[in-house]
Amino acid sequence: MPKFLHTADWQIGRQYGRFPADDAAALAEARFTAVEKLAQLATDHAVDAVLVAGDIFDAQGVSERTLRRVFMALEAYRGPWLLLPGNHDAAVPESVWHRAQRLGIVPPHVHVLLQPGATEFPQLSLAVLATPLTQRQTVTDVSNVFDTLSSSAGLVRVGLAHGSVTGVLDDDIDSGNPIAADRAERAGLDYLALGDWHGLKSINARTWYSGTPEPDRFKDNGAGQALLVDIPQPGAEPQVTPLAVAQYCWQEWQVTLHVPGDVHALCERLAALPPPAVLALQVRGEINLADEQRLQTAVATAQARHRCVEFDRRGLRLVPTPNDLASLQATGYMGDVIEELRNLQEQADGEVATEALAILAGLLREQQEGSAPCS
Repeated sequence: MPKFLHTADWQIGRQYGRFPADDAAALAEARFTAVEKLAQLATDHAVDAVLVAGDIFDAQGVSERTLRRVFMALEAYRGPWLLLPGNHDAAVPESVWHRAQRLGIVPPHVHVLLQPGATEFPQLSLAVLATPLTQRQTVTDVSNVFDTLSSSAGLVRVGLAHGSVTGVLDDDIDSGNPIAADRAERAGLDYLALGDWHGLKSINARTWYSGTPEPDRFKDNGAGQALLVDIPQPGAEPQVTPLAVAQYCWQEWQVTLHVPGDVHALCERLAALPPPAVLALQVRGEINLADEQRLQTAVATAQARHRCVEFDRRGLRLVPTPNDLASLQATGYMGDVIEELRNLQEQADGEVATEALAILAGLLREQQEGSAPCS
């Protein structure tokens, strides 16, 4: 009886405009690496097929090089790949799929499911019922077709669809395209493999979202995996096992500093973050100049170790202590400037004042270090 890999939302060709160019390029490349990892997992686990529930490509207009790279990556696993058009790569009249077919780059073992219907693999005891999207958004449930699709006796029935399960994902959907929560039961499916939501989620024992194999958002939703699905016989409950795929771990931290010890805890947390990661760090609260220097060093070290560390310090207010000022030897005019910047932090231009205070403190430290006698 069939054992297969369920994956979705590869989003090949996705752009990462919020990141610096080198980080954006690496994150885009990681999506190709994810496909290679999926092929390796399919081989290692000796699956009978790989089912991809839509949004293989992020847009219809990806380059020919990108197209060729994807289909070349699929050569690494020689079993059947079943690719379903989603909302980003819908089966419109002139789609990315038609371009690939005209280029002659779709391998024989790769099945592009451009029409609703059942594809049977009797030797695998598997029937895959597909409902591709033919436009970016629909208002009707395209999975209705599963209720009317028949399959040969003795075959495990697996549905492949892309959309939002009604009443479950309304706040998290990438598009419309409703799917009934009880579709598997209505259509007599042994398993319903879904795409569109980028996190891993079980709707019920027979209906799952695999999520994207490489995270692309700061959400703690189980992204970065694929699902190994084993169905012992028709009617049996699927045995579903998540498999890790992702190269980068995406995390979003929002930290408020209340006491000096909070800075030490944050620095330790940064040091313990397993590389490589993509981190969005937002820090609020008050910090003295000595701790601000420690935090800057910890962030700079993390930025060197990880793929990307965004540091948002707009909610961080610098409050120099008497020891800070003494260590900077900021007397006279410089002491007055520091005091003025401290006051400006409370006003509308507080962010600029905070940055200026940090720069001034850094310059004073550098001046002290440069004038220090050699030992």
